[in-house]
Amino acid sequence: MPRIVKSGLIQMSLPISEGEGTIAEIMEAMVQKHIPLIEEAGRQGVQILCLQEIFNTPYFCPGQDKAWYASAESVPGPTTDRMAEYAKKYNMVMIVPIYEREAAGFLYNTAAVIDADGTYLGKYRKNHIPHTSGFWEKFFFKPGNMGYPVFQTKYAKVGVYICYDRHFPDGARVLGLNGAEIVYNPSATVAGLSQYLWKLEQPAHAAANGYFMGCINRVGTEKPWNLGKFYGTSYFVDPRGQIFAQASEDNDELLISEFDLDEIDEVRATWQFFRDRRPETYEKLVEL
Repeated sequence: MPRIVKSGLIQMSLPISEGEGTIAEIMEAMVQKHIPLIEEAGRQGVQILCLQEIFNTPYFCPGQDKAWYASAESVPGPTTDRMAEYAKKYNMVMIVPIYEREAAGFLYNTAAVIDADGTYLGKYRKNHIPHTSGFWEKFFFKPGNMGYPVFQTKYAKVGVYICYDRHFPDGARVLGLNGAEIVYNPSATVAGLSQYLWKLEQPAHAAANGYFMGCINRVGTEKPWNLGKFYGTSYFVDPRGQIFAQASEDNDELLISEFDLDEIDEVRATWQFFRDRRPETYEKLVEL
């Protein structure tokens, strides 16, 4: 029998920002704006749903205001518990990216993975942290320290890569070697050079490793930072590197698509990525 999975991606603009409410009010407004689309995903039978990078806040990294440290929370914690209720209600796996506080001064850009029965399976912490040209992430996030885990959910083996991670093929390869069938990349990226790379790098990861990817980007321009236009264009790409479903550049949107995980076997049998790979020839690439 075909292994058909129905997956959804939510791209979202910011409803209120600095100067229009407290941090707690801004976060709650963002969650409330997501809930109708989360509910719609559930009603449409979505089996795996992924939200955008730090989904319940603005992308505050163009500034360096430590007040945003207050938006970080434990994982698991209040927001993951809240999302677990929707996961359980709709029998829907959820990938929930939020700002994580492990302890004082230990803050991470994290994505929690919640299984279809509401069980918290674990988390991925963003490994590659930029610090340049308005993306001052090292002010807010420590680099991830949990490797590249793959989570056995009810419907598929799922891995997560977050935003800037996509510029590095190494972790994408490890996710494939760890058994990922679908890799989700929640992001916050603006128009410019990134827009060209958006449709280049992730299809390349999917093709090089023979898995599906779901790639999410937020939409709109966020005050007061005005970093640029978050251009949406969330999409799904197959193990051949072909984009087969895509959202708009400007709209809040739930993108849903069905695909057959058996295509992974077909592609890997054709190209034999893992049989022909020669890790022993590049285990030691550089002298440190």
